[in-house]
Amino acid sequence: MTEFLSSPIAYLKGVGPQRASWLSKEWEIHRIQDLLQLYPYRHIDRTQIISIKDCREEGSFVQIKGILRRLEQLGEGSKKRLVGVLRDETGSIDLIWFTGISYLYKQFVIGQEYIIYGKLQSFRDQFSISHPEMEPLLTENQALPSSFYPMYSGTEKSSKVGIDNRFLRKVIKGIIERLYSDSLPEVLPYHIIKNHNLISSLHAFEWIHFPKNQNELDAARARLKFEELFFLQLSLLQLKFNRRETVIGYNFTKIGDYFNTFYHQMLAFELTDAQKRVLKEIRRDLATGKQMNRLLQGDVGSGKTVVGFMTMLMALDNGFQALLMAPTEILAQQHYAGLSIYGEQLGIQVAFLTGSVKGKKRNEILAGLENGDISIVIGTHALLEDPVRFKNLGLAITDEQHRFGVEQRSKLWHKSKPYPPHVLVMTATPIPRTLAMTVYGDLDISVIDTLPPGRKPIQTVHKNENHRLWLIGFMKEQIKAGRQIYVVYPLIEESEKMDLNNLMEGFESLSREFPNPHFGISMVHGKMKPADKEWEMQQFVKGNNQIMVATTVIEVGVNVPNASVMIIENTERFGLSQLHQLRGRVGRGADQSFCILMSSFKLSTDSRERINTLVRTNNGFDIAEADLRLRGPGNLDGKQQSGTIQLKLADLSKDGPILEVAREEALAILNIDPTLSQIEHKGLKYTLNQTKEALRGWGRIS
Repeated sequence: MTEFLSSPIAYLKGVGPQRASWLSKEWEIHRIQDLLQLYPYRHIDRTQIISIKDCREEGSFVQIKGILRRLEQLGEGSKKRLVGVLRDETGSIDLIWFTGISYLYKQFVIGQEYIIYGKLQSFRDQFSISHPEMEPLLTENQALPSSFYPMYSGTEKSSKVGIDNRFLRKVIKGIIERLYSDSLPEVLPYHIIKNHNLISSLHAFEWIHFPKNQNELDAARARLKFEELFFLQLSLLQLKFNRRETVIGYNFTKIGDYFNTFYHQMLAFELTDAQKRVLKEIRRDLATGKQMNRLLQGDVGSGKTVVGFMTMLMALDNGFQALLMAPTEILAQQHYAGLSIYGEQLGIQVAFLTGSVKGKKRNEILAGLENGDISIVIGTHALLEDPVRFKNLGLAITDEQHRFGVEQRSKLWHKSKPYPPHVLVMTATPIPRTLAMTVYGDLDISVIDTLPPGRKPIQTVHKNENHRLWLIGFMKEQIKAGRQIYVVYPLIEESEKMDLNNLMEGFESLSREFPNPHFGISMVHGKMKPADKEWEMQQFVKGNNQIMVATTVIEVGVNVPNASVMIIENTERFGLSQLHQLRGRVGRGADQSFCILMSSFKLSTDSRERINTLVRTNNGFDIAEADLRLRGPGNLDGKQQSGTIQLKLADLSKDGPILEVAREEALAILNIDPTLSQIEHKGLKYTLNQTKEALRGWGRIS
């Protein structure tokens, strides 16, 4: 049976070479199994047919049986449309198409009886349906299906080569009938199926396509979601097991003068219990002789950077160099400004290397890294370039690593010989548990889940244009008290499509309210030259200017403890996690800080829920969970991530409980049989090998 499912789809009756070629090229369906896993995007209960006279509620979806009585092309150019009239014994309804007009005009037959499905629209008290799904009833006594009717995603392009709903239903039905006659072997162990009340694989495939009722569909989805997440976790966890066994790392057994001097004599504050716990986890990793591959999560202001620096000192105490790579020059500069002071006090040479460092200075840094004079380097992706060579790189730290692509990060491995450097990833972006188990499923994860003592929670309020005068007055009060203010806008220049207060208009408006020489205003955005951006930033950092007008370029990397107010304009245009990141730019000093969310009067339900969530809580992990529910996982590892997998059925924003159970079962099997060599795991190993190609690069940081 595995041979049948692995066979090319061209061998299937009714497919043929032309359709097979199209399916392979356009939908990446190569094998019969791929076609079986082309799941319906929805099901229609075909037992529910309503009369045209019973169409009542605009926006509702209806299924109607009637005869196509008229079909004509109307209008010209961009206004061209196809209009049909469907009639049953109770009345008639217009059917309208705006695309694929010429093709559809040839496909539909006047006088033919159809079952149609679509969304009711109302214009001048007359109902119509745009782009309905049409299924002809070919004989007078043709019975209506007595089960849920699968609907597959298709396009005009696919229909032209004969790949439509009717074709897909027929072919997939034939596959399932063949599976019943030949029997389909189970890929999951029997004890997992029994313990979690899962239906058989064969029933799952039949019921996901052709359920008789909602209960069968739910059972099929539960089985296939579990299976999908189980093999994802099995693959990621096996990567983790293999790395621990096979990837040798430098053995950092010594805690020496650098670390002890910094910890006992230079730290101006007591580490939190969470920071101490994470340092112990890192120390344990570094002394195993295996490569560390650890993700360090911590909310904004939780103290990740000092943990990262102390990890660097462990590398130096063992005779190795360390690097810290940030996604932007601003963030890299911020790290350098803080850590170079520590380095100077410890007698450590710390260098800064980005694309803007040129000429003699750049050559000196490159030479210092290669001969070992420079112990720590902080920079951007410029650190990955070929001319950057190290004498003995032992530790690579990346900050906000989701902004780097897999290929970029993998270059870190080649900066160290004979073994790869230990890898520590830091992120201030809270990651929901379900995403952490998936995107970073093959990593060890540490969490700093408490803030340093003395930090006051940021007070967050939501205001609209009615409160503009209040806002100006509040800003003047804060400046009079010696505080500084951020004002963040989503755009740089005016957009014709969106009615937003953009940064330029905002700067001019604030300049009128806060005129020179009494007030100073900095402006920073992504289109500025680095030197100009740095100058403006420094005016704010030094306190020469009281207001910083910016785009989200300040989302990370700006640390001004005296800034106590964050004003976010057009809040509805930002994602929830991004809003939380922006809010984290304040609240870094001992004074009470404020975040003011300015929005338009009209808000969508999602926008209002995002804003209410931010007002309600300062907890980054709660916010990340809410963001996942609202937006879904999206592109899980950033725009530059490559090699990711698209889950066919499982939804990480909703299926966390299934994921956790699947991970536990996968872990239990690998603890007993990490290579899946036992006879009872033969099917698992075969299926996993098929899955691994799709998972290549998923969740890898090095």
